[in-house]
Amino acid sequence: MATIKDIADLAGVSKTTVSRVLNFDQTLSVSDETRKRIFEAAEKLEYTKYKRNRVIDKGKIAIVQWMTEKDELDDVYYLSLRMSAEKKILDEGYEILRYFRNDEMLFDDDIIGIISIGECSPEQQQSLIDFTDNLVFVGMDILSAKYDSVSLDFDQAVSSVVNFFVETGHRNIGFIGGLDYGKTLPNHPIGKDTRTIAFEKYTRIKGVYNPENVFQHSFDVESGYEMMTKAIGKLADNLPTAFFTANDPLAVGALRALLENGIKVPERVSLIGFNDTSIAKHVFPTLSSVRIHTEIMGEVSVELLLERLETERQVAKKVIIATELSLRGSTDNEKK
Repeated sequence: MATIKDIADLAGVSKTTVSRVLNFDQTLSVSDETRKRIFEAAEKLEYTKYKRNRVIDKGKIAIVQWMTEKDELDDVYYLSLRMSAEKKILDEGYEILRYFRNDEMLFDDDIIGIISIGECSPEQQQSLIDFTDNLVFVGMDILSAKYDSVSLDFDQAVSSVVNFFVETGHRNIGFIGGLDYGKTLPNHPIGKDTRTIAFEKYTRIKGVYNPENVFQHSFDVESGYEMMTKAIGKLADNLPTAFFTANDPLAVGALRALLENGIKVPERVSLIGFNDTSIAKHVFPTLSSVRIHTEIMGEVSVELLLERLETERQVAKKVIIATELSLRGSTDNEKK
């Protein structure tokens, strides 16, 4: 695992700054550019694959990230997806053209294919299709016979969390998540996120579902803090003994609220995040999380695109990537 010093050396900042940024310290005054360098350094140090000799000028591949650069820093999962795809593109000898949600989508005529990251609206989707059939959608479940996609097995991921909590003796289990709107799909109707639906499904199967224990707002650190604070005030002595959060930033905020209220983690409350980004290893206590293999997702998306270009394959492929549970200091891992 990369250390704070490793990240600080690569980003060119102090260890203290790295620690505070990775812990989403709201009192730290630091530019988005510095935050970006730190998160990128942390993600780069996670990749242990060998580097290939690069062959230059094979062509241009566009990366379309359906978030703003600032939003990407608030949810490092998307940063990690983009960086893993970009690494594979460079290793294969292609040039990268990068677009974010707020950019004008004026595609270079030399672009040979597009990797689309994150959820986009039907109109945004169509704008890519109008440009090229050589498309791969990452992190979006495309029900199409024509376009390749790479997504997660959310059911397997959430089931593993619920099973772990139940097997370790928890019957009072809470959930903190976000509503399906906002950053990636402006004006999209508010609705249940996939993880929320799966949580309800599997806690019902186990006979431990309680709607009073479900809190939803948005997906950032402050929302995690606010929702956990609300849960503590509302539920008091009935506060769940375990919480699952829909991403790691939510878990960081929830952890902060628990500790500020003198609630010990994991002695009183066990906590599991989602995505297992670089921040999970550097908060205290270290965060148990569902490991999303973003490096594999990025690599596979590029491999699908290159295969389509080389073989002129017309039938779409949908690749679903499994997840695994990474257990650390925020959970009591002994059966009760």
